[in-house]
Amino acid sequence: MLLTIDIGNTNVVLGVFDRERLIENWRVGTNTQITPDEYAMIFKDLFGFAGIEFKQIHGMIISTVVPPLLPVMVEMSRKYIRIEPMVVTHELKTGITIRTDNPKEMGADRIVNAAAAYKLYGGPLIIVDFGTATTFCAITKNGDYLGGAICPGMKISAEALFQRASKLPRVELVRPATVIGADTISAMQAGIFYGYAGLVDGIVERVKKELSPDARVVATGGLAELVAPETKSIQEIKPQLTLEGLHLLFDLNH
Repeated sequence: MLLTIDIGNTNVVLGVFDRERLIENWRVGTNTQITPDEYAMIFKDLFGFAGIEFKQIHGMIISTVVPPLLPVMVEMSRKYIRIEPMVVTHELKTGITIRTDNPKEMGADRIVNAAAAYKLYGGPLIIVDFGTATTFCAITKNGDYLGGAICPGMKISAEALFQRASKLPRVELVRPATVIGADTISAMQAGIFYGYAGLVDGIVERVKKELSPDARVVATGGLAELVAPETKSIQEIKPQLTLEGLHLLFDLNH
């Protein structure tokens, strides 16, 4: 079995593959204060509920946008799973060509998503990742990764609104029934939710003008299934795109 780990700013997403099939996946909170021993206990408990043991894991790959957690996960892997994990960098074989000005600073999650989506759909392609930040990635027909756009995610925007406006409360991120909110909470939810749907459509439209009007638009990330249906531009939703990409990169480089 292969263990895939995607360390994001908000969540650590785990996936276990049995050959080509994703058999289990989990999300745990990202915490840079947790030790390798504590993460091992968390993983062991999650595995136990699924009837999986550490000794069944024969490969492991990690992508991270939280540098302090990389050595924690590597030590956990070495100590408890007895595996030297593969780590995603721009130097791995990906099946795409990174054409940005400085490939070294490209986020590991964006590399993984681009590799997986290009294998699944080909190009031209636009990937929208609804994570802590909302990112847009542009890939040409020939598999050239050109770059993209990054904006604050929905949760960041909602939290900023709560923190900077003294009379506005913290709200749940849900789809409101109407755009015209009849109270403060529904008005905030409408502004955040439908505002992001419009933001996505606006940026995708501009990216298509520079990339290709025929570009397929794929969404992933924790909030993809919430927001994507309200957009006009997103054609595919792949919640586990990153885990599938990690599996692909492991196979290409193992």
